[in-house]
Amino acid sequence: MAQLKRTPLFSVCKESGGKMIDFGGWELPVQFSSIKEEHRAVREKVGLFDVSHMGEFEVKGEGSLLFLQKVMTNDMSKLKDGKALYTAMCYEDGGTVDDLLVYRKSKTDYLLVVNAANIEQDLQWLNEHREENVEITNVSNHMAQLALQGPLANEVLQSFTDTNLSTIKFFHFFENICLNGIDALVSRTGYTGEDGFEIYCAAEDAPALWKDLLQNEHVVPCGLGARDTLRFEANLALYGQELSKIISPIEAGIGFAVKVDKSIAFIGQEVLKKQKKEGPPRKLVGIEMVGKGIPRHGYSVWVDNHLAGEVTSGTQSPTLGKNVGLAILEKEFTDLGQELEVEIRKKRVKAVVVKTPFYKRT
Repeated sequence: MAQLKRTPLFSVCKESGGKMIDFGGWELPVQFSSIKEEHRAVREKVGLFDVSHMGEFEVKGEGSLLFLQKVMTNDMSKLKDGKALYTAMCYEDGGTVDDLLVYRKSKTDYLLVVNAANIEQDLQWLNEHREENVEITNVSNHMAQLALQGPLANEVLQSFTDTNLSTIKFFHFFENICLNGIDALVSRTGYTGEDGFEIYCAAEDAPALWKDLLQNEHVVPCGLGARDTLRFEANLALYGQELSKIISPIEAGIGFAVKVDKSIAFIGQEVLKKQKKEGPPRKLVGIEMVGKGIPRHGYSVWVDNHLAGEVTSGTQSPTLGKNVGLAILEKEFTDLGQELEVEIRKKRVKAVVVKTPFYKRT
């Protein structure tokens, strides 16, 4: 049996009471107290996550911008120094290689943050399409990433630095910020639907930063369980569920990150352009259970006796207290109010198509 990988924060997460599980080959905390408590802490105060399993690549060189334009669906020419952009990489058929963040440090220096399960395949994909004058370096093992998320995130992190963090706009970042003597890149991004920061620092500095942040009375350590319920309520796609090599970004509802008319042609552009123009054959929608039961990933969705699609994610929403899900369905069954049935343990249970996101911060 293969040894599970561990982040630089593994030991301090265990010390903080983390219940560790196997998550895609990583030994990571699923929860510290309870998923509902941690979820509520992020919605109301502030939560701290270890997300150091995510992958980081440096893309450098004179040809970087042109190269990224060719492999990314979003328009990289819109990036300025200190700005981040959410994007996807696609196959020729429009299926998704991965969804990721691109940070621009300069015109010749970018940081890519990719999903943990896709580090090797993404690196291979990028190298296969690499242009001249482009250097790609996997720096994942040298970096740690902490996410501080929630309405009090700014107030908490501000006590660690002289830099005015309120001047970091959404999807922007500052480099070389000193946090209690630790050098970090601080980005106003997240995966929870709340305000907050993602903090990148050297792997060896991360445990001290974790401990320092937990000294604040408002900060609650949070695991993968709450991270999933939070992102789900905010309708943020999870690769392997809402996005995959057979689900395009348009089908998954992230068409805003696909710029089909940008001046540089990108991989998958023709298929995605057609999907944008004509509408995709399937669409991701929100569903709410009318009958008893929780819609889970992979459950079949039926309209009368027709198999209309399947659930990609589902849970009992901690914020709403309702059993809700995301499902990818044939286009004709995606109107609001459409009645459906979800097959739960060989029994079909009534559900209805509802508006997403399930939660939006005010």
